[in-house]
Amino acid sequence: MSGLLDSCEELFGTRNLYEILALVKGASKNEVKRGYYKLSLKVHPDRVSDEEKEIATQKFQALGRIYRVLSDDNLRSLYDDTGEVDDEMDTEQSKDWSTYWRILFKKVSVNDIREFEKKYQGSEEELADLKASYMAYEGDMEQILENVLCCTVDDEPRFAEILTDLINKEELPEYQAFTKENKKQKTGRRKKAKQEAAEAEHLAKEMGLGQENGDDALSALIKQRQQSRDQQMDSFMAGLEAKYCKPKSKGKKSKAAKTK
Repeated sequence: MSGLLDSCEELFGTRNLYEILALVKGASKNEVKRGYYKLSLKVHPDRVSDEEKEIATQKFQALGRIYRVLSDDNLRSLYDDTGEVDDEMDTEQSKDWSTYWRILFKKVSVNDIREFEKKYQGSEEELADLKASYMAYEGDMEQILENVLCCTVDDEPRFAEILTDLINKEELPEYQAFTKENKKQKTGRRKKAKQEAAEAEHLAKEMGLGQENGDDALSALIKQRQQSRDQQMDSFMAGLEAKYCKPKSKGKKSKAAKTK
């Protein structure tokens, strides 16, 4: 396994562990955990095409190692003081990341997810994520809807109103991808979402999944509806991580890597 900092530079374009998780150096442990959680959602291997699964899996595993360093007082202190990571100690090379994920994020019910959505939607956190996605994707609404948690095409009018207001207040720049988007693109998104919803409903009926066994239904529909709000929360379903987080055989341990 490559040194952590080398892997970070290759996968994320930086050796700064805090920058990868969108954190400041003095971030609390809870902030570190949440940063890890949110980025893990974005690089989840089930959210990408087959061609991208390998790199997504590498990123997901690297994030686990980053969290291991920043959540451990001794390892974090070493990194903060020297810019180094002891690759012999940052994590066990054969760690079962599926088990590790379950420890960090317990399995929750459909109701738990709905409660999270209620608290998140309309919150300052959602607003910050919306603004960050708008900037990152230069106003591309399709990308915004894919990257803001717990949203569907039904949230598009609300997002558009918020972003337009921020642009008018000069709190955000004006991107043509947002202001000049044609009706055909918007209609296409809604048509795609409607088709996915119909396919998901058909799949649920075929599998005999109903409200009485909602957790199983959610797990199945996550894979079918990648743009749905249930899919946005798929990392809650710890079982999905198992096939991507199998322990690797121990190899030659690398020496401590230094940041540039």
